[in-house]
Amino acid sequence: MDNTIDIPKSSTEPLASLLHTLRLERIGDNHYRGHTNLPQLSGRVYGGQVLAQAVMAAADTFENSDDRLIHSQTAAFLRPGDVKKEIDFQVEIISDGRSFSTRMVHALQDEKIIFTARDSFQINQPGVDHQDVAPDVPGPENFQSSVDLFSSVDHPAARFMSSTNSLDMRHVNGQIYLRTAKEVHETVYIWFKVRTALPEGASQTLKRAVLAYGTDQFMLEPILQRHQLSWSTPKISVATLDHSTWWHRDVDPSDWILAELHSPSAQGGRGLSLAKFYQNGTLVATMAQEGMVRSPELKES
Repeated sequence: MDNTIDIPKSSTEPLASLLHTLRLERIGDNHYRGHTNLPQLSGRVYGGQVLAQAVMAAADTFENSDDRLIHSQTAAFLRPGDVKKEIDFQVEIISDGRSFSTRMVHALQDEKIIFTARDSFQINQPGVDHQDVAPDVPGPENFQSSVDLFSSVDHPAARFMSSTNSLDMRHVNGQIYLRTAKEVHETVYIWFKVRTALPEGASQTLKRAVLAYGTDQFMLEPILQRHQLSWSTPKISVATLDHSTWWHRDVDPSDWILAELHSPSAQGGRGLSLAKFYQNGTLVATMAQEGMVRSPELKES
């Protein structure tokens, strides 16, 4: 990728692995190759990685990525990705209007599409402006850090998360990594940021891609919460089916972001989760994700 979307290098792990993963290789006109440097216990490519790489691939079709910032992405996960293989991204230029641009991005492995997304970009321009009020939630300093939690648990999965996860997450309602929640919470609040600050001068495009990358790992938690499941529930099967993001305002994942998550419905082994993201009281993004959630312990409601 050219210097218009420069991703500064970092020597700090695991952020360096994330930034390296988002540095795509241009192999042809609107054709890119992404390397999978983020191993997963499941053997499948992490969905947030593909979401973020698709943002970077689409943005690279502009001379200056921050002239027209991505404001929405609607994506579908069609096949599981293999972490041992590279991913090719093919970008189709659909339209370039005076205000908006549209790109279609297809991610392929073994010449089969595993993921597709429609990305929309807009120039910075004035217009109507309002937002929801941020919820009144105690600050992140009041809750346990996921970094401390994973480093304190003598288990292969915890050691893996401690060494590879680039986020520091703080669950207001209590974490559900190791056990189910003590009580059901219909609304879930999670503070999060990258463990190491992004390099100085990082573009807004990169920051929006990092937001997409990080959030995929907890978007389905409201569904688990509603049914008193945890990520450690025996034989649980969870996977993202489709995901939509709307970026409203500039965001910086180096500073704390509050996620407000709610699941309005789950049925047929599928659940829908809606999320709002606030930074310093400002609504910066909204997301919707439908995922597969299956477990022998699942209680239908």
